Amino acid sequence: AAGGRENASPSYDLATIRCEAPVDFRPEDCLVREADNDALWALFQKLEFSRLAARYHLHPPKPAEPEVYEGECQSEIVTDAARAEALLRQFAEKERVFLLFSADHSSVAVMDDGDTAWLFSRKALGEGYEAFLRGLCAGNIRKVTHDVKETMRFLLGQDLPIEGFCFDTALAGYLLDATQGSYTVDRMFVQYCGSQIGLADEKELGEAAVTANLFARTAAVAALYAVLPAKLEAQGMQELYYDMELPLCAVLARMEHEGVEVDQLALLSFGQMLAERIEQTQAAVYRYAGEEFNINSTKMLGEILFDRLGLPPVKKTKSGYSTNADVLEKLRAKHPIVQCVLDYRMLTKLKSTYADGLLKQIAEDGRIHTTFQNLVTATGRLSSTEPNLQNIPVRTELGSEIRKMFVPREGWVFVDADYSQIELRVLAHIADDKRMQEAFTSGTDIHTATAAQVFGVAPENVTPLMRRHAKAVNFGIVYGISAFSL
Repeated sequence: AAGGRENASPSYDLATIRCEAPVDFRPEDCLVREADNDALWALFQKLEFSRLAARYHLHPPKPAEPEVYEGECQSEIVTDAARAEALLRQFAEKERVFLLFSADHSSVAVMDDGDTAWLFSRKALGEGYEAFLRGLCAGNIRKVTHDVKETMRFLLGQDLPIEGFCFDTALAGYLLDATQGSYTVDRMFVQYCGSQIGLADEKELGEAAVTANLFARTAAVAALYAVLPAKLEAQGMQELYYDMELPLCAVLARMEHEGVEVDQLALLSFGQMLAERIEQTQAAVYRYAGEEFNINSTKMLGEILFDRLGLPPVKKTKSGYSTNADVLEKLRAKHPIVQCVLDYRMLTKLKSTYADGLLKQIAEDGRIHTTFQNLVTATGRLSSTEPNLQNIPVRTELGSEIRKMFVPREGWVFVDADYSQIELRVLAHIADDKRMQEAFTSGTDIHTATAAQVFGVAPENVTPLMRRHAKAVNFGIVYGISAFSL
């Protein structure tokens, strides 16, 4: 049609392959060849492709002359208690010293602001080692170290002070870039000082190499300290670092050391109850299936559900039928065996992860001492490991029973505190939204106030469903919902 010519001609032109296009291409350029490690490493670091870098076995560029700090500074292995005491007085006169413990905390390297380093060890000083540490970690000696919280937890375990720590290079690295995931001295030295630490082979050279490497890493901490405070200042993070994050390390170390008491008898009883429930649920599954089989086997469960019982398969994988939680939820109403399988999975997880798992984590003092990781999450939150105490179930009746196993000291109570709508309060401030601000200052429920505005009703006429919709609107806006999605 004549009216379509204007659209047809450009479409035809767009679909035409330009054989005369000036493409500079040679097939031999596409041959697979060994990667340029240094160039690819630099690119992957810039793009934050840490997993890809590991997959392709990339490594930091090797400097022509690696800096080997243990060869550049004077070092001394201190074997005399009087000498150690004299050095403590010397350290107290310094503006700061740099220290790093060995992995097992049996020795510590200390470096002053010059080119001298000392090693103090339990092996060399014997009973004097703890006395030395007590003086070293007192408040009159200002200390820079790496991963101060771990050091503090060790010191607390030895009933030693944790005062005078004025800088943590690992914590600074985390604040400057919370997405790195790893903040070892070695990796940070590559990032901020531009070369690798020259380290000896500890497997071949033994104790001498371990000592030399501890000296080298302590010197690297000193080199990092020469760079990192200025970077924190440039990012406007001084108050955050010195007034909040660094003092928090001591708080977390004390929390980890203190631990939380667990009612072991109640936990054992709970585990026995779960074992009985698991046995009953397992028997019910076998009855519906008409035979015994391994319920934990995806392949066998799939054959029972979809081949033997004829349930409609929802999803198939390369290895057979999928029986994940989403699939079973969709099949819940199709056959009573499905609910039994879901119950079985819930019960076995509760028993293995919590009833049995928490028992294994109880220390000799009857308490669980989790680790609060403060250098892990990209959002700045803490994470809890060994064991994870942040995911104790609460939404199911059985799961919430586990929370009752954690008990306060006699005469004490647990206090649960949380921010009230912190994201929305920040939004109300940044957006300067007068209605939101009024809702917060007057104590009105913010989701109810939003629902009243969105649906054009009085607050007392807002239904629970309206409130849920308004809540989705509020948080959708906070987390960047588009106008179309809204």
